Order: sequence, then structure tokens, then C-alpha cells
Amino acid sequence: MSKLFVFSGSDDFCPGGSIYPNLKESSLFLYPNQDVYFPPCKRYRVCSPFVFAGGTFEQKKPSIEVLPDECLFEIFRRLPGGQERSTCACVSKRWLTLVSNIRRDEINDNKTTQASDLEYESTDKKGGVSSEDVDSDVEGDGYLSRSLDGKKATDVRLASIAVGTASRGGLGKLFIRGSKSRHGVTTVGLRAISHGCPSLRVLSLWNLFSVGDEGLCEIANGCHQLEKLDLCHCPSITDKSLLAVAKGCTNLTDLTIEGCANIGNEGLQAIARSCPNLKSVSIKDCPLVGDQGVASLLSLASYSLIKLKLQALNITDVSLAVIGHYGKAMTDLSLTSLPNVSEKGFWVMGNGHGLQKLKSFTVTSCRGATDLGLEAVGKGCPNLKQLCLSKCPFLSDKGLSSLAKAAGSLECLQLEECHRITQFGFFCSLINCGAKLKVISFANCLGIKDLNSGLPPLSPCESLRSLSIHNCPGFGDASLFALGKLCPQLQHVELCGLHGITDAGVLPLLESCEAGLLKVNLSGCVNLSDKVVQTISNLHGWTLELLNLDGCKISDASLVAIAENCQLLTDLDISKCTITDSGIAALAHFNPINLQILSVSGCSMVSDKSLPSLGKLGKTLLGLNLQQCKAISSRAVELLTEQLWRTWSPFPGNTVVLSFFFFLQVSIIRDDLLLLLSLKMGVGFMAEFP
Repeated sequence: MSKLFVFSGSDDFCPGGSIYPNLKESSLFLYPNQDVYFPPCKRYRVCSPFVFAGGTFEQKKPSIEVLPDECLFEIFRRLPGGQERSTCACVSKRWLTLVSNIRRDEINDNKTTQASDLEYESTDKKGGVSSEDVDSDVEGDGYLSRSLDGKKATDVRLASIAVGTASRGGLGKLFIRGSKSRHGVTTVGLRAISHGCPSLRVLSLWNLFSVGDEGLCEIANGCHQLEKLDLCHCPSITDKSLLAVAKGCTNLTDLTIEGCANIGNEGLQAIARSCPNLKSVSIKDCPLVGDQGVASLLSLASYSLIKLKLQALNITDVSLAVIGHYGKAMTDLSLTSLPNVSEKGFWVMGNGHGLQKLKSFTVTSCRGATDLGLEAVGKGCPNLKQLCLSKCPFLSDKGLSSLAKAAGSLECLQLEECHRITQFGFFCSLINCGAKLKVISFANCLGIKDLNSGLPPLSPCESLRSLSIHNCPGFGDASLFALGKLCPQLQHVELCGLHGITDAGVLPLLESCEAGLLKVNLSGCVNLSDKVVQTISNLHGWTLELLNLDGCKISDASLVAIAENCQLLTDLDISKCTITDSGIAALAHFNPINLQILSVSGCSMVSDKSLPSLGKLGKTLLGLNLQQCKAISSRAVELLTEQLWRTWSPFPGNTVVLSFFFFLQVSIIRDDLLLLLSLKMGVGFMAEFP
């Protein structure tokens, strides 16, 4: 015995015999056959129990922490409801980790669990406060949506989301925007999501450098209902992850891959082979993806794939040939920055007769987009409705005219930075597009210049409703005069950054619009005057809803005309104009106060005297922009903020109840002050930043 307990002496605890010489006193023993008697006494409270070990006293850990993880795991999965498990997860990170690792099928399902969950849900509906965020983000299908950005994207938060949403309908959408932090999302966090969120349908992972194949494989093994997967700049994810997703998530319909250098053809082949419902695929900047992957994708998903976007890939004409042959269900196609695709690829794609259902086609920075190739595409896509061509240096007037003539169903034509297109090509496309063209937009096309001769015979384009010309410096009055004869049914006019147009060119266009203009944007047209605004107000004030005059040479006379005639106007931008306090006063006096958005940015002659007028307009304003109004003092801004907060009332006679659909934002930025007044969802706050 002495050797066992490591003490000196004999094996007898009491070498002198019994401590009670009289055996009759054995009746004092608490239990028979015992050598020690403990007289009854009051029990002392022990706050910090100690144990003796190795000659020193050590503090004893709380008893619950002594239990191994296996025992705690069994306890947690037998708890009566999800709320109880959520409460336990709040105790420590260890408990949170254990609870988050419980799979849905491992929870002990019994009637008590169901009754507890139903009782918790009914309590929450009656107005109880949930431990999770208020479920204003519960969507119509009953699933929750969560988003983590930057440093908030950690494994601990993912584990909390997995536990907290498990008993509240389940997590349906998860968006993670990571950072380069060492404490970012890893496999541990994704494993918690896979265990606790089997109903996950949408997963978006951006900038997650520490997430690899193991983490995404966990998602694939636990979230079999996944429909949309978005992987952006996740360099550690390889084809192995896509193989797992193809095996475990056969309901996948939408796949987006961007900047994933280790994903190649094998992963795309597996997805196309195992996901029969695949409808949308977007692949950008993946150097390992080539013709083999794109060809397999198109051939295996020929009758399901609707949208396809390929950008910055090492594919050749072979891929475009496959698209032209197997894109039988495709309605939306976008090709961007494909340096190895030539004119032959576009020509073969157009003559493949497989893009019969294509409705939208976008081409950007592709040297193979030439006159011959695009004409073939126009002939091979009889149902093409929207065509967007950007940075196509080899597209000329002849090619654009032939394309417009071949695409008889075209409704929207957009060109940007196509510098070989001239005024002749512009008007030819307008005339040859047929009777269905509704929208035409040209931006940054430096080849367009006014030519008084050489234009083809002009016939009216009755179908055109929207005209947009942005930053085409050669576009002048002669072109506008011709457009006035061509487009009598315009409702939306945007002429932005055109320094060469004057009142003489714009007025005929405005006078020819018979249907009544709804939106007019003349921002950056520095040579337009009050006469244009007065014409717009007189002729189209009864239909006008939006008017942008940013940078135009207008004065208070324009605001008087607007106030008197534009009763339906809701959005007005008069930034950097020569208006004064008198103009603002006229706008507030004559207008029946229907204006919702007003921008007076950079109007240096608007001062504190406009405070009462702005306050009156504020009764209906949703947005007010007073940036760079240096004549308005900080004190005036504060008074305006207080006035808008104090006087506004959505219901007559009630200044307390705030409408849940009302949103008012006044943003005034000065060098020394930023005041933000926001009334949203019945909550108001003011923030001041030095």
C-alpha cells in the first residue's frame, strides 16, 4: 500500500489499532465496516474546488468541460430543439464548433423536438426577439440569405450562421467576400455550412485564398440542393472541387468561374456530364480552360444551356464553331477579349445554324469581329433582338450596314469605341434595321462626323423609341437635323458630352417628336441655352418625367418654364448651371410639389436664401444633392436637416408614424462637413464626419 500511494511507513493506516478501544462505540459509525466517523456538520460552499496532485494544489476545471468532445456531441444532438442548440453554441467557441458539426440527419428526431420548434416559431411570430438578426431578409421561398464581407468573413461567423439558421427555415443564399486576412474563411467554416445548411441553393465565394478543394468538397457532400455556384479569385480551388460538385450537386443550374487559375477542362467536362439542368455558365480569366473544355460543355449541355459568357480565355475558332453548332437552346451569348479567335471563327459560328434561338449577342475586344464574320452571325441568328459591339477595330460602315440588314428582328443596337464607323454607317444601320428597332446607342465613336452630303435616302424609322449618343465629338447639328426627320416617335433622348451641338440642331429634333418625350438627358452639352429648355417644357411638359441639364448654359428662366409646364417631372438635375435663389424659389412656388429627386450640385450662386424653398420641396423629395454649393453655409444645412425631419408627416395630423415605404436622403458634402439625413423604414439618424 505504501508503494502504491508513495508514502513512508507500514501498510497500516492506524498502526496503533482501532481509534475506538471500546467496540460498543461502533454504533457511532455512519455505515458498518468503516474506520472513520464524520460527525454531521454544515456543508461549506466551495467556489473553486482544488485537488491535490504531485505535492501541489491545482484548481479543478468545471465538470462540464471535463467531458470529451464525443460526449458533448451526443448531448447536443439530443437537445429538444434548435433554439436550445443555438443557446449552447453561445457558451464558447468549443461548443460552437461541436454544435456546428452536427449534421441534420444526426439530430435525434422526436416529437419533443418538433413541438419545441413549433413553440419557438409561434413565440417569434407573436413578437419575440430572436437571437439571430431580424428576419427582414426572409425571401418568398422561405429561405434566409446571409452575406459576409472583408474581415467579417471568418470561420466563427460561418459556424454561427450555420447554427442560427438551422431552426429558422434554413440558409438558402450565402455570399462571402473575403480578404487577405489570416483569420479568413477556411475549410472549417465551409464544413460547418455543409453540416448545418443542407438547403443551401446559392453560394458565392470571392477572394478566398485560404479555401481549397477540401472546403468546396464539404459543400458538395452536404449541400445537395445547390443550384448556383460563383467562384471568383479562389486560386486554391482546382478541378477536384468541380468533380465533387458535379457528383453531389446535380441540380446545379448556374456556374460562374472567374480568376481561378487551377480550374481547367476536366472540371467543366464533369459539370456538363452530371448536371442536366445547367442553364448559365460564365468563365473569365481561367488560363487552363481551352477548346476541349468549352466543346465538352456545349456538346453535353446542348439542349439546356441558355446563357454563355466567355472572357479572357485561350480558346480558338474551334470553340466558336462548336457554339454555332451545339448552341441550340442558347439565347444569350457574350464573347470578350478572345485574342486567338479570328474572322473564320465568327463566320463558322454564324453558318453553323445552331443559334436559331439567340436573342442577345455581345462582342467586346475581339479582333475576329470583322465585317464578314458579323454579317454571317446576323444571317445565322434570325431571332437576334439585342446586339452590343464594343472595341471592334475592324468593323466598318459596310459591315454594320450588312449586319443591320441581315438581322431583321433587331430591337436594340449598341456600339461603343468602334472608331471606323462614320455618319454614313450610323444612318445606314438606322435605316436597314427594319421596322422593329426600338433602341440605338452610340458611345465614344470618334469616326462619326457631320457630313452635309453623301447620306443615303432617308425614310422615317417609326419604331425607334430611344436615342442615345454619348461622347461622340464629331456628332453635330447636321446629324441632329437629319434625325429629326427620321425619328418622329422618340420618347427617350440622351445627348451627352456633345460639345458640337447647339440650339439650332436640338430644336428640330425636339419639335419632330410627336409621341411626347418621357426622359431627356442633355448633360455636358455646354452650348445649349434656355431656349431648348423652354421648348422642351412647352412641347413635352405634359409627359416629361426626367430632365438632366448638367453643365448646360441655363438660367432661372428655364426653372420658371419647368415649374409652370412640367407637372409630371420627378427627376431634375441642374448641376453646374447658372441658376440662383430666384430659380429655386420659382420651382418651389409654381410646381405642385411632385419632384422626387433634385440635384443642384456645383451651383455657386445658390445660397442660404434658398433654405425655405428647399424645405418646401423637401415634402416630396426622395433625394437632394447640394454638393459643392459653396454659398450654402453649414448652419443652413443643419437648419434644413432639422426642418425636413420636423415638418414632414406622411399622414395628415400624424407626425409620429412613419411610412415603411418612405425614403428621404439629403446629402450635402462640403470641405468641412458631411450631413446625412435619412428616414428609412421608420428610422432616422444624422451623421457628422470631420
